[in-house]
Amino acid sequence: MTTTDAGATIRGFGLGLRKEHYETILAERPAVDWFEALTENYLVPGGKPLDYLERIRALYPLVLHGVSLSIGGTEPIERAYLRDLRALAQRIAPAWISDHLCWTGTDGINLHDLLPLPYTEEALRHVVARVTHVQDFLGRQILLENVSSYVAFTHSCMSEWEFLSAVAQEADCLLLLDVNNVCVSAANHGFAVRDYLGGLPPARIRQIHLAGHRDAGHLLIDTHDAAIEVPVFDAYADSIARFGMVPTMIERDDDIPPLAELLRELDTVRSVALNPCRRAVA
Repeated sequence: MTTTDAGATIRGFGLGLRKEHYETILAERPAVDWFEALTENYLVPGGKPLDYLERIRALYPLVLHGVSLSIGGTEPIERAYLRDLRALAQRIAPAWISDHLCWTGTDGINLHDLLPLPYTEEALRHVVARVTHVQDFLGRQILLENVSSYVAFTHSCMSEWEFLSAVAQEADCLLLLDVNNVCVSAANHGFAVRDYLGGLPPARIRQIHLAGHRDAGHLLIDTHDAAIEVPVFDAYADSIARFGMVPTMIERDDDIPPLAELLRELDTVRSVALNPCRRAVA
């Protein structure tokens, strides 16, 4: 496997690249340090989305973020998907590639959801082997993101953060810390956000996601359709204090506002990162 210092090419504060903002980005060249592109939107070798991606890549650093790897699944990882992903990476030269620590389907059915794993030694061995295979195929380290969850497995024998840390160490991969997902899962399962953050290996944290969620009364739901909540900003301040100035971006996947609104929110993110003792944002 080829290991590169991905952190050398990305710094500062970014946004998820969404089609609603393509033209504005090209016309206005906003003050964004980098963009994250959703891998699956650009795997076809041609067409309008890829044309936009290449034009924006000429102006900004990019990273790729996927939702289809199913690194925790039991079916073989699709070789065609890995080939297409490698070809896309060769074409646009992302600073890094990320996906989720989860499974997404079974029996050939994609459930289009990011489903949690049991945190057992057996699952750990399984995931480490699959991460190693993917990294060897791509010739680079990948980043794995923690997902939000609403159920837990009774036979888990370790915490989520212990499992995530063990995968990163044993597979020699990196981590994408989704702070919103930590807050959602902490509320749903009753653990402390600070325990989660304190259990992660700082040297493995390469990127941070921030996003909005919804309070459904008995659960918090990870929706990515709203502004970042104050508790997430508080947890982000704790993350910066522990992990340093990790490249950070806002994910917005639904009810997408004008780019100017996201840029204002990104200014708030930047302010919190530069003042991590700040406990909340009004």
